[in-house]
Amino acid sequence: MATLRKKIIAANWKMNMTQAESAEFVHSLLLDIGDIREVDVVIIPPFTAIAKVTEALGKAQNIKVGAQNMHWERSGAFTGEISAAMLRDLFVRYVVLGHSERRTLFGETDEIVNRKVRAAHEATLRPIVCVGETLQQRDAGQVEEVLSTQLRGSLAGLDAKELQETIVAYEPVWAIGTGRNATPDQAQQAHAFIRQVLAEMSDQATADRIRIQYGGSVKPSNARDLMIQPDIDGALVGGASLEPRSFAEIINAAKEEKVE
Repeated sequence: MATLRKKIIAANWKMNMTQAESAEFVHSLLLDIGDIREVDVVIIPPFTAIAKVTEALGKAQNIKVGAQNMHWERSGAFTGEISAAMLRDLFVRYVVLGHSERRTLFGETDEIVNRKVRAAHEATLRPIVCVGETLQQRDAGQVEEVLSTQLRGSLAGLDAKELQETIVAYEPVWAIGTGRNATPDQAQQAHAFIRQVLAEMSDQATADRIRIQYGGSVKPSNARDLMIQPDIDGALVGGASLEPRSFAEIINAAKEEKVE
């Protein structure tokens, strides 16, 4: 199904991969996918491996590098934090914000995520903003309430251009690292609702241009069934992104559903 939106597949390595492992991964991935143009590909290593990944990518201009987090201030007494300017200095183009692990384990609120999103746009970084419900919230019938609250809070104050340059990642918390996965129909329903909220926050034309990734135990075995859904514009891949061949297979599944 042709859309206005180019698929985007991102590898979130989380707290994995040394510099040597990162370089080896990139070299293997490039052998599998080459100079891909049909799909936007983003590799999101830990901070310590960003420079090594960029170096290993060399002239592969169609694969971008992302970061897993950042602080909203430009500089200051924030021990252990990284600013947007520091990421730009490393040629980072994307940054994941509001991941469920940051929200759950490190207490990040929608307000904190919103500060980071606005700082990312000021620095011309493209934020990948994560939203999603827990199993308890899904079982309580609160999926739409949770998604609407997170979207409106995390993306507050953005204009149409900034919204279009934001990627939203729907990650059902109960399907991350558990081996469980939302069915394609469940994922599509959530993505369609997210697009509806984005239209309410701006307008339908803007919402139709915002890319929404699925991020909940994406694997080569389920990638294509997810990618063919009309409102799923890619994937934020966790565990399966640590093995280059698996990640390449997910990219190829998205490539088959490219924008015409």
